[in-house]
Amino acid sequence: MNFKGKSVAITGVSSGLGHALAIEFTEAGANVFGCDVNVEAGQKNMSAIGAKFQKVDVSQESEVAAFVSSVVASHGKLDVMVNNAAVSVSQELAKTTEAELDRILGVNLKGPFFGTKHAVLAMLETGGGNIVNVASILGLVADGMLAAYCAAKGGVLGLTRAAAVQYGDRGIRVNAICPGDIDTPLVKEYFEMFDDPKAARTSVEKEYPMKRIGSPKEIAQAVMFLASPYSSFMTGQQLVVDGGLTIDCY
Repeated sequence: MNFKGKSVAITGVSSGLGHALAIEFTEAGANVFGCDVNVEAGQKNMSAIGAKFQKVDVSQESEVAAFVSSVVASHGKLDVMVNNAAVSVSQELAKTTEAELDRILGVNLKGPFFGTKHAVLAMLETGGGNIVNVASILGLVADGMLAAYCAAKGGVLGLTRAAAVQYGDRGIRVNAICPGDIDTPLVKEYFEMFDDPKAARTSVEKEYPMKRIGSPKEIAQAVMFLASPYSSFMTGQQLVVDGGLTIDCY
């Protein structure tokens, strides 16, 4: 895909999907601006591909607003916003603390909300753009040990639809991607909870019709599709990229 000359803002670039997104968009010619709370890893990843980096806590609106403003100041406009930053706490609902809930909702729901809000404000000034929110299949189905995460990702899908309806006639498309398990540090942390992480991974992979989990590159390329002219008549949609997991009734 060709994103030559386009400005692309990505949250959560210190590892995993965010890092893969930054690489893929850069290789497609985009001017990439990444942010993360992990300054060391984020700066290292962005420097390696010639992209700009800014420390941002996406749960804080003022920091998200400043990030979007810096993108516009550097490039004159914001063409693509990818709200990717996420955290996870594995805990059943009845044992989830208020602090755990606040952290999950702060990063996983408030982050995309603020990112979408300030991207919209910037895009309205320049004739439009594309916003892609990274949700999850857990916004559609459930994991009993990830109640707060499921709630946040379901909220991201609602946010995506509302923004798409409100701003579709002003040149702004807003879509979401719902990945299954991806081979990222966040998923690896989940496997590490088990006594035998390797066996846990194998067990999860067997649940997929394709008998494997996804790679960050595969998800990044699907995000790029949503941000490109190839999806020009799509908005408010949730693109499921899960190796067939959610369609397997057995």
